[in-house]
Amino acid sequence: MALRSLWLDEALAGEEDAPRLEGEERADVCVVGGGYTGLWTALRLKELDPAVDVTLVEADVCGGGPSGRNGGFVLSWWAKFTKLEHLCGGEEAVRLARASADAVAAIGEFCSEHGVDAHYRHDGWLWAATSAAQAGAWDETVQAVERHGVEAFVRLDPEEVARRAGSPAHLAGVLEPTAATVQPALLARGLRRVALERGVRVFERSPMTRLERSRPLRVHAARGHVTAERVVLALNAWLGQVPELKNELFVIASDMVATDPAPERLAEIGLMDGIAISDSRLLVNYYRTTLDGRLALGQGGGALAHGAKVTGIFHGEPPPGRAEHVARSLHELYPALADVPVSRSWTGPIDRSWTGVPFFGRLRGRLDVSFGAGYSGNGVGPCYLGGRMLASLALDLDDEWSYSAGLLPPHGGVPPEPVRYLGGRLVRAAVARKERAEDAGKRPDPVTARVAALAPAGLVPVKHR
Repeated sequence: MALRSLWLDEALAGEEDAPRLEGEERADVCVVGGGYTGLWTALRLKELDPAVDVTLVEADVCGGGPSGRNGGFVLSWWAKFTKLEHLCGGEEAVRLARASADAVAAIGEFCSEHGVDAHYRHDGWLWAATSAAQAGAWDETVQAVERHGVEAFVRLDPEEVARRAGSPAHLAGVLEPTAATVQPALLARGLRRVALERGVRVFERSPMTRLERSRPLRVHAARGHVTAERVVLALNAWLGQVPELKNELFVIASDMVATDPAPERLAEIGLMDGIAISDSRLLVNYYRTTLDGRLALGQGGGALAHGAKVTGIFHGEPPPGRAEHVARSLHELYPALADVPVSRSWTGPIDRSWTGVPFFGRLRGRLDVSFGAGYSGNGVGPCYLGGRMLASLALDLDDEWSYSAGLLPPHGGVPPEPVRYLGGRLVRAAVARKERAEDAGKRPDPVTARVAALAPAGLVPVKHR
């Protein structure tokens, strides 16, 4: 069994697996993937039509992939606004960003309504600078949003940024107040419970071995198959293994560490709420507290997959030395916690699109197979919208959400192998050198700066100076 995250260990304690897929099952819609996108899709299908027969097939346990390994940031798309504006135009970018902010609140309401104790805390997101080079990384986005008459961000003075972050390492920043944090695996398992209560048949530990493109479709696993009129592929990073979509995704690891519980130490530095914090590196650091008084920090830019294949390196401890590197980053950001042990570490894949925003659609020539992925490090909140889009596509609805899916089609752009892997490693190394130089108050050399500028944007857009 793959090493579980801290979140999954907590969420799975005392729980039983759903049955494996064995023999023949039939359904109107088969959802492949038991993470947030698949579960929200299944729930939305039952909301739209309680009579629709929905099965969900998951390779591991629901929440066993990125949905149970991420940082638990429930963010809107306001930080992605310039990307949305480029793809959809200003009016639609505003509509989608507002919908994504509403989704943050809707997730909290869902948890309250259904008794899902996912540790939902609605305390906002701090987009911060921890070096002089990062200062103002948000300016272009904030100004673009304000041009459309929206005040999505709150400008803070440097003292307030440091106070809210609990560390003087934070030099500047803006607050996006609609954001929340959750214990991500508890949210995934709560979604699973509600899906079961609504009549969704869930099969766990049943990896799809083949999608038979017959009419009707058949989703094959090792011990059985589901015959379905419609299939939704909610595979996250694994979607890159679908031949038509192999050039839509990078798969890259994001690595996380968490300290021992130390609530009294967090109180000393004033870090007592559930605020989500990110710095403005391309290899972003993102961090938050937990209800039991831990500080958990994740860092992008880990292992890069060859051919978008999610191998064993993405399911366990980070590679040798990587966890120690991420732990050092935590203690550099919070020197007052330097003596608090970092006791947990884990890694997981991210489905990174070229544009930095997710994409949705139907397989070419097949109106009965829908897909969505590419959340690029910001999926906990937007997956709620993704589920609405995919449910509308699966039911052939002509509504706001099928229209929204059409605004976010696959764009390609990801180079073929071996350029993707070799070039990705080269660019990632240049970004790391550039950011080390900037942390030290130095300018990167011109070659490093030029190569680093080839990287697509990460969780948030960063100015390359």
